[in-house]
Amino acid sequence: MIMNMVVAGLLLLNPNPNPNTAGGGGGVSSVEARGSQSGRKAEISLKNSQIIISGNGRGGRSDGYRLKRPCWYEPSQNAEEMLDFQQRSTRVDPDAPQSRQETLKPFVEKLGEEGRWWTVAHDSSDPNGVSCQMALDTYVFVPPGTTPPAGITMAELVDIARAALTVPEPKIELNPDAKSYVNLPTWVWLSGIGETTRSVTATLPGIMSATVTATLEDIQIDAGTTADRAEVKEECGPGGKPYAKGAAFTCGVRYLRASIDQPRDAYVLTVTSVWPIEIEDDVVPFAYDPIEVGVTRDVPVGEVQSTVRKTG
Repeated sequence: MIMNMVVAGLLLLNPNPNPNTAGGGGGVSSVEARGSQSGRKAEISLKNSQIIISGNGRGGRSDGYRLKRPCWYEPSQNAEEMLDFQQRSTRVDPDAPQSRQETLKPFVEKLGEEGRWWTVAHDSSDPNGVSCQMALDTYVFVPPGTTPPAGITMAELVDIARAALTVPEPKIELNPDAKSYVNLPTWVWLSGIGETTRSVTATLPGIMSATVTATLEDIQIDAGTTADRAEVKEECGPGGKPYAKGAAFTCGVRYLRASIDQPRDAYVLTVTSVWPIEIEDDVVPFAYDPIEVGVTRDVPVGEVQSTVRKTG
């Protein structure tokens, strides 16, 4: 959907701007769409934005993806609506009675003009989000059918959905579980994944919407040591392969040496889940790298001791 086709009919928006002047940078509303934090990686957190983030791909483990641009303009109210709001919300300073008039002046000047005010928003989870917003004017008046410099685009809305997309942080399961032994196959799989397809939709109400989807495709295994000490098998498929009696060993590690010489007497096994990403309806001509989330577990590996006895 092209934004310029629908800007003129934007009565669905409710920007709730703060009583700030039109010239300075800063926040324009108290609206905030927060993500969550898991695995020491924070999700996107939209400040002063009307964008709605939804879907089952929230609340898991973020891979720390950052927006290409952490601030932008969103379309807001027309000239009459914005002036009415500013008049109702701007306070009178008794020590500076002219300050209210100066604050309202840019909005009064636009009365009768066709167009719409655009307001600035940012991602507060990005270290550069606030400084990016502060470099922009708080309000920009835009004629009908046009988008201002730094105005939000479909590509940026897709990027916001991508930054909000998270996947589960699973648990490594092993067989044998507590301890393995030299030359014994150690089967590897993941638990706690739940749904293997995770989607997030970012919507600017009345204008456009973008959806990105991640699907668990495979896992990668790092034995925590060199190839001369471990043989890794990675024909695992989504989530690995639980132990099954009589089944072929295709997903896991066969340790070739004991872990007695390792820190904590154990190898550190890392399993990374790989989630390729698709953009719904191919609304933008680019692709994202897969989300990769790794979890670790100590694997102590011993040697089987045998005793030979003479008889006779």
